[in-house]
Amino acid sequence: MHENKHSITLLFKANKVYDRQIIEGIGKYLQTSNADWDLYLEEDFMARLEHLDEWGGDGIIADYDNPEVQKALHKASVPVVGIGGSYANPEDYPDVPYVATDNYELVNAAFQHLRQKGVQRFAFYGAPVDENQRWAREREQAILDITKKEGYECHVYRGHPVSPETWQYTIKRLSDWLESLPTPIGIIAVTDARARHLLQVCDHIGMLIPDKISVIGIDNDDIARYLSRVSLSSVKQGCIEMGFQAAKFLHKLLDGYKGPRKPVLVPPEGIAERQSTDYKAIVDPYVMQAMHFIRQNANRGIKVEQVLDYVGVSRSNLEHRFKEERGHSIHTEIHNEKLNRACKMLTETDDSTAQIAKSCGYPSLQYMYAVFKKHFDQTPREYRDEARPGKELDFEPE
Repeated sequence: MHENKHSITLLFKANKVYDRQIIEGIGKYLQTSNADWDLYLEEDFMARLEHLDEWGGDGIIADYDNPEVQKALHKASVPVVGIGGSYANPEDYPDVPYVATDNYELVNAAFQHLRQKGVQRFAFYGAPVDENQRWAREREQAILDITKKEGYECHVYRGHPVSPETWQYTIKRLSDWLESLPTPIGIIAVTDARARHLLQVCDHIGMLIPDKISVIGIDNDDIARYLSRVSLSSVKQGCIEMGFQAAKFLHKLLDGYKGPRKPVLVPPEGIAERQSTDYKAIVDPYVMQAMHFIRQNANRGIKVEQVLDYVGVSRSNLEHRFKEERGHSIHTEIHNEKLNRACKMLTETDDSTAQIAKSCGYPSLQYMYAVFKKHFDQTPREYRDEARPGKELDFEPE
C-alpha cells in the first residue's frame, strides 16, 4: 500500500546525458520503493527560478553544480536534495543534503587506466575557469595531486571556451599545445566533449592515437564515441546511482528524517575501454604508422596492399617489422582489428549481425559467420547471447 502522494520537482536539463541518467536513477528508486510521487520536469526550468517560492510542491531534487539554482533554492520552504560534483574542501559543499559524483575518483580511475597501459607521461586537458563548471577545477586539482603523489609531472592546458566564432583559434592553440608535449603521453580530458577536441586535432595534425597520444575522457557519452574515427575510452560516472541515492535521501526527508546530512559521494562505475587508450608501446615507426592506418580503416575492408601504400615501404620489409613488433603478419592485424570490433559491437550494441558485418568491413554476413565459427566455434548470435545473458532483442534479421 502506498503512502501519501507527493509532488516532486526535478530541476535538471533533460537534453544532457548526465542529467538524463540521474533522472533514470530517480525513476529506478521509485520503481523499487513505496514512494508515491508525481514528478514535475520542466524543459526550461531556468526561466522560472525566481518564482520557485510560489510553487506548492512537497520536495525538490536539483542540479547544484549551477550557482543560480543554489541561489534560488537557498530559502526553499520544502525539502531539497542537491546533486553535483564533489569538493576537496568540505566547506565548499552546499548547506543541503547532497549527492555527488566523486571527482577525485573519476580522475584517479582515468589515471590508473593509463598507467596500467604502460603510459609514463601524463597531461590534462581541462576547461577555462567558470563558476558554472566548478567540477572542472576540482578535476584539474585532482590530477595534479595524484600525479605529484605518484611521482609524475603533469602538463595542464585549460584551453578556451568553445563557440563558432572562436573555434578555429581554439583548435589552433590546442594543436600548438599537443605538438609541444613529449610523447608518448596519456591525456585525461575533463569531459568527453573536450576529449573529442583532442581526437579531432590529432587527426588533423597526424598525431597517432594511441601510439603517440592516448586519450581518455569522462562521461561515456555516445556522441563522443561516434563523432570520431578513433573510438574514445571514457570513465563511466555513477549517474544512475546518484539519482537513486538522491531520491532515497529525499524520501527520508519527507518521512521526517532529521539526522546527519553528510554528502554522499558516488564513485565511478568503471572504464569503457576503447581504441583511444589501446596503447602497446610500439617502437618501430613504420609499424606505428601501419597500426594507425589499420585501426582507422579496417572497417572499410582494406587489404595489405593499401597498408603498404600508406606506409611507403616494401611488403617484405614491413612484414618483417610486424613479426618483430607484433608477432604476426599485417593480414592478421587487419583480421584481428575487424574481429575485435565485431565482438565489441555484438556485446555493446543492439545492431543486427548483418549491420555489424557491414560496419566491420566483412564482405558478407556469411563471411563473418565463417570467421566466428573458426575462432570461437560459435555463430555471432551465439557469441552475443553468451556475452549478454538475459538480453533479448526485439528482432535480429540474419
